[in-house]
Amino acid sequence: MSSRVCGGEGDGREVVTTCGKKIVVDGRWLQMRRNGDGVVEGMVTVLVMEEINCGRGQCGGKSGGTVVVGIMVAAVIFELSQVGDGGVCSESSVGGDGGVCRGSSGVLQPVAMNSTTRSQPAFHRGYAQHSSIQLQLMENHKADKGIEERQGNDEEEEREVEEFRILGHSMCLKRKREPDRVLIEPQTLESRRNAVRAWGNQVLSKADPDVFSIMEKEKQRQFKWIELIASENFVSRAVMEALGSHLTNKYSEGMPGGRYYCGNEHIDEIETLCCNRALAAFGLDSDNWGVNVQPYSCTSANFAVFTGLLLPGDRIMGLDPPCGGNTSHGYYTPNGMKVSGASIFFESFPYKVNPHSGYVDYDKLEEKALDFRPKVLICGGSSYPREWDYVRMRQVADKCGAVLMCDMAQISGLVAAKECVNPFYCCDIVTSTTHKSLRGPRGGIIFYRKGSKPKKIGMLLNQGDGSDRYDFEDKINFAVFPALQGGPHNNHIAALAIALKQVATPEYKAYMQQVKKNAQALASALLRRHLRLVTGGTDNHLVLWDLRTLGLTGKNYEKVCELSHITLNKITIFDDNGTITPGGVRIGTAAMTSRGCVEADFESMAEFLIRAAQITSTVQRERGKLPKAFLQGLQNNKDIVELRTRVENFATQFAMPGFDA
Repeated sequence: MSSRVCGGEGDGREVVTTCGKKIVVDGRWLQMRRNGDGVVEGMVTVLVMEEINCGRGQCGGKSGGTVVVGIMVAAVIFELSQVGDGGVCSESSVGGDGGVCRGSSGVLQPVAMNSTTRSQPAFHRGYAQHSSIQLQLMENHKADKGIEERQGNDEEEEREVEEFRILGHSMCLKRKREPDRVLIEPQTLESRRNAVRAWGNQVLSKADPDVFSIMEKEKQRQFKWIELIASENFVSRAVMEALGSHLTNKYSEGMPGGRYYCGNEHIDEIETLCCNRALAAFGLDSDNWGVNVQPYSCTSANFAVFTGLLLPGDRIMGLDPPCGGNTSHGYYTPNGMKVSGASIFFESFPYKVNPHSGYVDYDKLEEKALDFRPKVLICGGSSYPREWDYVRMRQVADKCGAVLMCDMAQISGLVAAKECVNPFYCCDIVTSTTHKSLRGPRGGIIFYRKGSKPKKIGMLLNQGDGSDRYDFEDKINFAVFPALQGGPHNNHIAALAIALKQVATPEYKAYMQQVKKNAQALASALLRRHLRLVTGGTDNHLVLWDLRTLGLTGKNYEKVCELSHITLNKITIFDDNGTITPGGVRIGTAAMTSRGCVEADFESMAEFLIRAAQITSTVQRERGKLPKAFLQGLQNNKDIVELRTRVENFATQFAMPGFDA
């Protein structure tokens, strides 16, 4: 479509132009303002439609029709003056000067006009650089009239009204009587810089009050509740500061000294320091052990080990999750559904605990391992309260030619403090989370043997060629990046370095000793009341309470505790017939020990737990065990309200690490 608009005259909506064509101009969307010199300026978007002749069926069933042929967006500056009647628009060139449109009450003389014409149909864009005043058609548009009526009587103020015509349209300029508006000056370079700085330096409470409010509520929840989930802990203030630091800005794909991006000199320093501290915290020699601190979680760490050392479909063997194992070691539901990636990409087979004692049955484990021949044999679990026999596991691994891997996620703090048996003496690979008993940030870590193999170690994975050196390092590092992850979280690695420095102190060892004492105190308090614990006690930081002797389900008991502001988690327990039942709960002592609780305090917590069991029993007896009916029985329960008050009064006595005083 040509950018030239031909002059002509018409009845206001249709204009016969000197170009010999009939066009329809819809000028309702005209944004204009008048400056202090009496010049009307602004932008106009007009919808230009051209009449065409066509056969029947080609124009919506009519013999002719009107089609949109373009949109003209014009930047216009007009001078307004009074003229006589008329209605003739002389030919005007868009983008040039000249051309007069005379109306019955005024004339608009274009001083300058620039426009672009677009080929696709659309409605107006409402372009305007300044605060504008609507120019409205004088025609009786119902939609416009309806809008005016809805504005109410408050807007019926006295206004100046000036009428004129443009391209045959009757137009009305209404302007409120108010002081001249100050034109907004274009932003300078410095003002734009300041705007960015202001946005980037807002505190959270100002930048996002919604998120800040939710975070504050969670902060209060942590302070007022009793935290007994064995997988949770409270980090130090220094760890929090590192997690919220500027280190999150840097992208650092790769290993120290071999990054994909440049500018990682100081990031390399932090990660190297973190690795050295990790080895020191667990008493490892850098000649014989390596470490990767980049995994985002222990599940990621475990899968990286499998990816690095195995081929798809290779076999792994770990403790069955209903017996206390972790799903990242492989798990199938009773109907055969593969729950974890370890079971989807590899073939997993579980070993189990003795259903009577709750201890790992090492004899049956060995029998299964020799039949199954796994390439990776895994020890460690999420809900196992006793020590592991790593020497026996090493013997089994040697007999079946497997790599022995330990997942020490739950007990890594005890291992570092030398408060439990050390898996590093017997295992080839050790993985862990960093946020449980270690009290670090949320993430994972992988330790692997390197250097020469001890002669006592039997044939290992991919060592059948007679090699006498471990080849885990390159395979595991490559699996972490680039196979499974992108750039590491540098803020996490810095926070982990801080936590590992704390782990190496005498104060941390004293802390872990107290964690064990508190777990034993809690276990003793429950056993004195003739309550059943899996394995009859604990050697670490967690206790497994079997609720089936009370006729309770773990799910219902967990809900009552939550409403009473006590957090713990339900677990499945194998009974004598091998049926999986959610009949127990797992209770950990690390988090509340971090708040300063000692044995006497856990005696009090045992009383709260027993009271929650009594409430659960009462509601189940009245409502039944089915979730819907049971939950109805918890609504407005006076016993829960009373217990909640007691719990909050107790919990708020203890400070929260990392919180403001």
